[in-house]
Amino acid sequence: MVKRIGVLALQGDFAEHKLALEQVGAEVIEVRLPHDLDTLDGLIIPGGESTTLRKLADFYGLMKPLRAFAQDKPVWGTCAGAILLAREVVDQEPHLGVMDIKIQRNAFGRQINSFVADLDIDGEIYPAVFIRAPLIVSVGSGVKILASLNHNRIVAAQQGHMLATVFHPELTNDLRFHRRFIEMI
Repeated sequence: MVKRIGVLALQGDFAEHKLALEQVGAEVIEVRLPHDLDTLDGLIIPGGESTTLRKLADFYGLMKPLRAFAQDKPVWGTCAGAILLAREVVDQEPHLGVMDIKIQRNAFGRQINSFVADLDIDGEIYPAVFIRAPLIVSVGSGVKILASLNHNRIVAAQQGHMLATVFHPELTNDLRFHRRFIEMI
């Protein structure tokens, strides 16, 4: 059965996620208003600028519906999307606060400090693009760490039906993370 996956399409790299999802056979819905969530099997909150995403989600009345959606359905936050999911954000109020992770914005420096690194996830190597990336500084007891840089800098985690990556799988040709998300549904 084809999965209906939403991509929060307020700001950021939602078009790249949409293309990756279409390549793995999902039906993709661009989410801009609360009713766009009604028929979805899962949702991706893309990278972009977390404060801008929050302000736009507030403006369009999406914060409460997004929080409710994340209680029951799979949600994946990449980069800024991971910041929105986090229960705690260093030096800032949390946004959705649904995933038991603590995150630090811009932990790897400014945009000029962006980089690509190979990550070992379950014995497989994944290319990871880091752009003004946050860092998951700690996780709660129910959160599985999926990947770290230098064995101590958490860059991917999963808590039940929620997934957070501080890097951008949608900016590579590797579709395994998008397939993984669909398998979570």
